[in-house]
Amino acid sequence: MLDIESRRTDDDRLMIRLQEGDRSAFDALVDRHQCDLFGFFVKNTRDPALAEDLTQETLLKVYNLSWDYLPLGKFRGWVFRIARNLLIDTVRRRGHDALVHALKSKGRTNDDEGQTEAVARLACDLLPPETQAGHRELAEIVDGLLAELPAEQRMTFTLHHFQGLSLPEVAEVLESSVPTTKSRLRLAREKLQARLAKIGISSLEEG
Repeated sequence: MLDIESRRTDDDRLMIRLQEGDRSAFDALVDRHQCDLFGFFVKNTRDPALAEDLTQETLLKVYNLSWDYLPLGKFRGWVFRIARNLLIDTVRRRGHDALVHALKSKGRTNDDEGQTEAVARLACDLLPPETQAGHRELAEIVDGLLAELPAEQRMTFTLHHFQGLSLPEVAEVLESSVPTTKSRLRLAREKLQARLAKIGISSLEEG
């Protein structure tokens, strides 16, 4: 019993409260995870309106499926698995890749600008200090690369780098093995490396 309690996270404790009927616990979970979920969806659809809808739908599923959650320290993997399945179902239901559709639209919204800033921060995290001066340009390159990656590589990259999930957590979300997840992340990074090399940047720090 003590071992189980030691594995529980703050999210687990909130889920236990929700299972006991405490609605304020759900509000706290929304506050903790809404932004991360939106970031995941917007990076994998390039459609802020769709990302907002999917975020709300994911949170609704968290509420409706709360009774089925086992509080064993794996909440983030559980919630992003719900998010990933919703994303796949939505793309299939629409009959086209929402990412490709969004890339064909012209112009950038304020939400797009905010996401570019997030990618800029990622580019700076990945690159050595001497190459960070043009981080806005790097952000555009990384953002464009994400649009070109196969879906599983893109989700692996965004879950690990943007949402901060560990590789075992990403593997659980994507229902794959850890070695496969490592391979997808490596391939995504290699493609990013190739794009950056075109502007004279030849190294990425592993992370």
